[in-house]
Amino acid sequence: MNKISVVLGSDHAGFEMKEQIRQYLQGRGYFVQDMGCQGTESCDYPDFALAVGEKIRSGECQRGILICGTGVGMAIAVNKVPGVRAANVFDPAIAVLAREHNDANVVTLGSRFIDLEKAREIVEKFMTTDFAGDRHARRVNKISEIEKKYSL
Repeated sequence: MNKISVVLGSDHAGFEMKEQIRQYLQGRGYFVQDMGCQGTESCDYPDFALAVGEKIRSGECQRGILICGTGVGMAIAVNKVPGVRAANVFDPAIAVLAREHNDANVVTLGSRFIDLEKAREIVEKFMTTDFAGDRHARRVNKISEIEKKYSL
């Protein structure tokens, strides 16, 4: 069993891809929590972004994956949760850089723009790439300082 816990969420547009990604991760030994949605009936993506973001913020899960039609709405919503650094990713190389350079802890995917094979490649890179630290840590710390400045 991998030690990284991952939390998943989607809206109706991302439901089918989320189900496939959940099975993919479980097959690789990850502990996976699924925050919904549970079908293809229309629903509101911010609800699931918040649920995933709260699992990341609490430290219960180390990585999150959110899927909607474009990944954009999920990224905007989950990035409102303090401590979350979400990247909307369409290519495995960007997933690597989001982890190495930005210490991204959530990846968002657009089910209408990437196929399942590419989504699996992105998720694999996102889950297995470490933060590079060093000069990148200074920059991530600056992001945290911006967040603190505007927190209530």
